[in-house]
Amino acid sequence: MADSSEEDIETEMQALLNLDEIEAVATKKISHRAWAYYYSAGDDLISKKLNSQVYKAILLRPRVFIDCTKCDTRTTLLGHQLGTPLYVSPAAMARLGHPAGERGIAQGIASFGALQVISNFASMTPAQIVTGAAPGQKFGWQLYVSQKRATSEKMLATINAMGDRMVCVCLTLDSPVLGKREDHFRLDVDLQKPAVAPGWMAPGGTALDLTWRDTLAWLARHTTLPIILKGIQTHEDAYLAMQCAPQVRGIILSNHGGRSLDTAPPAVHTLLEIRKYCPEVFERIEVWVDGGIKRGTDVVKALCLGAKAVGIGRAALFGLGAGGPQGVERTFEILQAEIETCMRLLGVEKISELGPQYINSKAVEMDIFDGQEGKEELRSWAKANL
Repeated sequence: MADSSEEDIETEMQALLNLDEIEAVATKKISHRAWAYYYSAGDDLISKKLNSQVYKAILLRPRVFIDCTKCDTRTTLLGHQLGTPLYVSPAAMARLGHPAGERGIAQGIASFGALQVISNFASMTPAQIVTGAAPGQKFGWQLYVSQKRATSEKMLATINAMGDRMVCVCLTLDSPVLGKREDHFRLDVDLQKPAVAPGWMAPGGTALDLTWRDTLAWLARHTTLPIILKGIQTHEDAYLAMQCAPQVRGIILSNHGGRSLDTAPPAVHTLLEIRKYCPEVFERIEVWVDGGIKRGTDVVKALCLGAKAVGIGRAALFGLGAGGPQGVERTFEILQAEIETCMRLLGVEKISELGPQYINSKAVEMDIFDGQEGKEELRSWAKANL
């Protein structure tokens, strides 16, 4: 039987009805330093706020007189069957908010059949995180390429040796330098010394010299795992990523949770750009998104626009801070229930049936890029440089 403290946490978590309530509880429980690191975003927080607001501007188009008895959220990512399209985005330093750390996140999502992408700057080693994971539970590894390439090569060798637990390497491209996160900077002046540094994370700094041709060729020498490019923010880069298939199996449309370049576009804008200028991307590679997810309806709207998977980062950290693994489980329980309710009310049984016919995105489309698509120039550049 669970002891009284676990029962108290369970009771507290079940009383929380949405992600904002979970974040409010976590804010009271975690240190101010942890809150500042998790909450902070670039400059005026415009991108961070828009990430959430843009989903509210998309309206749903429910169909009625449809049998909604069944609802199946299973999906396939990179050839692996998962129980939900919802995954955990790489989010660093989980032990700042709770001693269970990233392993606690893994425990919290295990029953949902969800993917967890482990941060390059996690507060635990990959082996510690996956120890005791549920049978068949899948993980990805986020990679920031170090200025000292040998550091990254050593880490890739560790990930390669972990077998079928690891399904991809997510190469992060949207934060070669830190954005100006003022809430965080006030408390952590020396950002080269993480508050909870894992023993395996060697210093060196993030490389600034990554390129399509050289970096992907280097990666090919050090891992055969599928590559996901994280931080795509324009249709041009989505199109170029498509040219790098099959080594590149997918992209994550992300502005780093608004933590890097403020006023960079939300994932929804980039989804709409791709639909307008190069829709063939959705057929050639998987398109994942993250940033600003607050409701299950947000997840469904992204899927309707062509996303294959939808990630949460801060929400998982705040769930952990609010109630440890049980808080993460409650976070996923809320989102999963909202996804299923939304699908039933739309008249959709399976994830694969979702499409643009179930949404009205006109209010958002007026804000997306309206310049030249430049496909021919991109195609010529790709042939010469990839």
